Amino acid sequence: MTEKGIVTPQKPGSHIADEFRAIKRPILMNIDQQGASIVQNANLIMVTSALPGEGKTFSAINLAMSLASEQDRTVLLVDADVTKANAALELGINDDSPGLIDYLEGAEKDLSNVLIQTSIPKLKVLPAGHLHENATELLASENMKRLMQELSDRYSDRVIVFDSPPLLITTEAAVLANLVGQVVFVVASEQSSKEAVEDAIEYIGNDKIIGLLLNKVRKSPLSKIGYGYGYGYGYGQGYGYGNGYREKTRQSRAGKAQVDQQ
Repeated sequence: MTEKGIVTPQKPGSHIADEFRAIKRPILMNIDQQGASIVQNANLIMVTSALPGEGKTFSAINLAMSLASEQDRTVLLVDADVTKANAALELGINDDSPGLIDYLEGAEKDLSNVLIQTSIPKLKVLPAGHLHENATELLASENMKRLMQELSDRYSDRVIVFDSPPLLITTEAAVLANLVGQVVFVVASEQSSKEAVEDAIEYIGNDKIIGLLLNKVRKSPLSKIGYGYGYGYGYGQGYGYGNGYREKTRQSRAGKAQVDQQ
């Protein structure tokens, strides 16, 4: 996994590990209700993007890995991109494993039967499960709402990270956005268009904490060579796009971290 640029315990001092330490800090502050506003279900975090290929799965895995390194947290990574389940595959989990969809349709009665323990002691994975023609309806069902509430409430130390489908490709992501407390929106530098980002954020709504994670940032020849991540967050309404991405929220700015990777 290290070769793929994924945060691992074997490389705790890597540049990418340092970047995600900065990215996760405001997320954890919201979970602990230390941010500017009280956030409902703040430990339910959706990682998404406007379109495929912008780095959401890579970011979701790294965020989950980084959160699992916290001393007082356990993490569940949910592969909620049910039509293109890559998160579990990246972690070496068989794509035939039963998972979220199987549990929601009732094929698996016990949630513990579909949770997979990874080699990281504090990280478990809930795979997407088998393809289902009514996946959107299952994600919008009362079973899903009950599951989300159970995941949020059962363990006080648990953080749940959802690798969601892109917002402009399927309707599942908009359904998930209504159930989580925080959204990490991945934006690919020099790839994601202004229009796509603005359209996607409209699907999320104005009452969610949205973090913009700017990735694939190539540094100029005069600066450090490599890629970087930027992370800023605020409420959905008022996000703007111009010379780079920026926040223009009605609320005071809650915080921002800028970090670089060599």
